[in-house]
Amino acid sequence: MCGIFGVVTNHDQPLGSILVEAGRRLAYRGYDSIGCATISGNGQIDLRKDAGKIDEVNERWQLGEMRGRRGIVQLRWATFGAPSQANAQPHLDSDGDLVGAHNGNIVNHVSLREAFVEQGMTVRSTNDGESCVHAVERYVNTGLDLVDSIRRAYDDLQGDYAFVIGHQSSPTLHAIKKGSGLVVGIADKMTCVSSDLPSILPLTNQILRVCDGEIATLWSDRVELRRVSDGALIEREPETFTQGMEAAVKSGYAHFMLKEIHEQPQVAAELIHWLAASPHVEPFLEAMTSARRLYLVGCGTSYHACLVGAAYLNRLAKLAAVPVLAPQFRETLAHTLTPEDTVVFVSQSGETKDVLNALNATRPSGARILGVLNVLGSTLMQASQHYLPLACGYEISVPATKTYLNQVVLFLYLADRLSGRRIDWQAVPQLIQQTVDQTDSQARQVALLLNSFREFYFLGYGETLGVAMEGALKLKEITYLHCEGMLSAEFKHGPLSAVFDGYPVLFVNAPQDAAMMVNHVNEVTCRGGRAIAVAVEDELLRKNVNDYLLLPTTSPELTALLAVLPLQLISYYMSVARGIDPDFPRNLSKTLTVD
Repeated sequence: MCGIFGVVTNHDQPLGSILVEAGRRLAYRGYDSIGCATISGNGQIDLRKDAGKIDEVNERWQLGEMRGRRGIVQLRWATFGAPSQANAQPHLDSDGDLVGAHNGNIVNHVSLREAFVEQGMTVRSTNDGESCVHAVERYVNTGLDLVDSIRRAYDDLQGDYAFVIGHQSSPTLHAIKKGSGLVVGIADKMTCVSSDLPSILPLTNQILRVCDGEIATLWSDRVELRRVSDGALIEREPETFTQGMEAAVKSGYAHFMLKEIHEQPQVAAELIHWLAASPHVEPFLEAMTSARRLYLVGCGTSYHACLVGAAYLNRLAKLAAVPVLAPQFRETLAHTLTPEDTVVFVSQSGETKDVLNALNATRPSGARILGVLNVLGSTLMQASQHYLPLACGYEISVPATKTYLNQVVLFLYLADRLSGRRIDWQAVPQLIQQTVDQTDSQARQVALLLNSFREFYFLGYGETLGVAMEGALKLKEITYLHCEGMLSAEFKHGPLSAVFDGYPVLFVNAPQDAAMMVNHVNEVTCRGGRAIAVAVEDELLRKNVNDYLLLPTTSPELTALLAVLPLQLISYYMSVARGIDPDFPRNLSKTLTVD
């Protein structure tokens, strides 16, 4: 998840300080490189960029001293192309008269890049932001004006993105929205555009929201909106933003965790688009299917995604995969590995010490090493023979939400590819959104019920075991209460003794397991316990439980993917009710670099 900001003024002036400060206000989104471009009144483009943090790159390249009439700053979170100076944005076109930057993912970037090279364009990086510039360039080269060139490029660029571009001979910047956020600010003798409000508010509170399929053209004294489809002008009045900066950073949500829960439809859509177009998926699948033994290795939340992934691979693809906790893998399995085996290491950061220890224990065997990660350039990425990114952007809240969801999306996608593609992937982001919307009020009610107790059990079966364990982990992380996630069939082997009259037990059910789950439900209810189901509509299950948290009806494969969403919301609402900041729970860190 990158961040972009562009500004247009009416005369040459020091823009560097404005650009650097805008970058700092977008830094919360996460980034690995930064770049600035300014365009002076005489058409001179000054481009400075590099991998690293804002202050480091500013000191190295004196970004704050840049001058011009128009300017662009971009903070990049790597998805296509490792973090480097060449891959940092903004990018120039072949002749150096266009400069632009984007936020999002261009999923057909690889094929576009190949076409641009064949057409004789000067391609300087492996970053998809450069493809945005060249996509516009090739239409400018046919004689179209910049607006029509952008309109044509819009259909060529597949994925979710926002993009800002300027030409050295024009007094304007142009910005386009297709999925990713984009807002315009209007000030006195200045306009600006950004992927997010925090970089705009120090300059103006007059905000014009850009919708998907629209182009914003910025002059220093006005903004013009047009539809991409037909080029027609759009009339829309700016609004006055009256909330504070903290609300803007959190997009109006009370906490980053809630914001990131609501970002899950978008990040899932971006990952799905990326996987559909990526050439990295096939070699990843080949390394999995040709393995003598296949292991999925992770810690905490990532391990729970491995549990769900192993169940998906088994049921859908008839592929045996063994999920293993990273410290356990090193101690109990690493010495049996051979070059015919494949180990998939799953880590949000790519720097989790337990995972890297297991990886280092794997190396001597010659087994194939695959990586699933959210940070390009991380140690795990560099050590992997093949890797797939989660494409989540930065996750500020310590409890993982969107990174877990995209890990499960990724495993389900791989299993579906191997099984012959039964899932309608275009519908998945909307189903995620529907689940969040549909279960929010139900999750509040369940949170109210649970908050009078101090310990809980969340039970799952088959594909939902990992979901129950992940829901329990979220509850423990941000409420400081005990919650154990476990296999529902195992509950009678000891923990059933904890049940007393009114004691709540939450059951996460997949449709194919309802008959089995009813047995486990009745083991609780016949002893006075209160059974809460998280499931799609099932008549048999509904007759046997006390409370029903209803998921949208969909294909059975998607239930385990969707079921975690209300569990995230339950934990969030319980945490807030107990006066705990869910973003920064005590004793926990986002990236664990110790044994």
